[in-house]
Amino acid sequence: MSDQTFEFERVPLTLSFQETAKNVETYGFSGSQGFVWLEGQLLKPAGRPSKTVVIFMHPATTLQLLPMPAALAKSGVHVICAGSRYARNDSALIMEKVARDMGEYIRHAKQDLGYEKVVLIGWSGGASLSLFYQGEAEKPSITATPAGDPYDLTSAGLIPADGVIMIAAHASRARTLSEWIDPSVSDEFNPDDRVVELDIYDPNNPNKPPYSNEYISQFRAAQLARIRRITTTVRETLETLKSRNSPEHERAFVVHRTMADLRWLDPAVDANDRVAGQCYLGVPEAANVSPAGLARYSSLRSWLSQWSYDDSRADALAGAAKIAVPLLVVENSADDAAPASHPKMVYDAAPQTDRQYHLIKGATHYYQGQPELLAQSVGLVKGWMADKGLSK
Repeated sequence: MSDQTFEFERVPLTLSFQETAKNVETYGFSGSQGFVWLEGQLLKPAGRPSKTVVIFMHPATTLQLLPMPAALAKSGVHVICAGSRYARNDSALIMEKVARDMGEYIRHAKQDLGYEKVVLIGWSGGASLSLFYQGEAEKPSITATPAGDPYDLTSAGLIPADGVIMIAAHASRARTLSEWIDPSVSDEFNPDDRVVELDIYDPNNPNKPPYSNEYISQFRAAQLARIRRITTTVRETLETLKSRNSPEHERAFVVHRTMADLRWLDPAVDANDRVAGQCYLGVPEAANVSPAGLARYSSLRSWLSQWSYDDSRADALAGAAKIAVPLLVVENSADDAAPASHPKMVYDAAPQTDRQYHLIKGATHYYQGQPELLAQSVGLVKGWMADKGLSK
């Protein structure tokens, strides 16, 4: 592969389409006037025309400042970093609507910008979104959200991408929360009411790393049980609000202590090359109560669509099993955000399509301070795209 580098321009993208929402989920003008507004960036290498563009999109944040999109643009790849309608605030996020947002970027890339090939690069939480989208674009099936609200993706005209890449990614937001949420919380309204034996940050917990297989099983079961208790409350509350037949049809709530993954304290649990005692948000015990913790704030409908293990459809395994386009899965061996087992699970879920799997030894979640590993990842992506006829 060429090691030529290019200057690139950051071209703002502003997209909009009509949509009337019963539930206003975003603050201000964007959510209440019958339109959805999307903001992104096209990273366009100077003097390097291309008929192929890669799209990075995450459900809840923007990715244009990550090292990987910029490195790809510097290498000559055209890159769109796409923000959903919920960018930087996922408290009311509906995954089915984010898939619709992704479809608008692909339509814009192909029909307005003139790209002939689109490759989705699912980074972190963007992988489950990308594979969820691709599965629905190829084999549409969804006509309502998990809360029962009508939302028809079968008539949305979703354009399939031409290939999907998964890098540094987990299998779904709901699946990840089921492995991260703190099972020690006994009372959702009082986070200080906890079961000591399930609190991995309590020095009085007799269970210490390395954790026994029995304790791991007990802990995982308690995590899933807590999620299902919350889901039961969510569904009961939705039914109560519905029975009142009033304008109050949604509610928000706080989910305390959601960052308690056994992996962060015990390197032998789902082992990889990560550093024990830390996670991508810093010190795990602090992240557990941080306002930036996973699933910290949620609406009732968002919980079902985004976080409920039994209800969310945005699962990379399910999406991977539906696609026909080529799939590349890249695992970073020192990742302390994406669980080590998830990339292989997604790869294994797609035996029906042309697929490849690569491991980048020593790479962390963002390749921060790892220029040689970042370059290796760029080379993998470009080489795979060329091999699959996706570079034009």
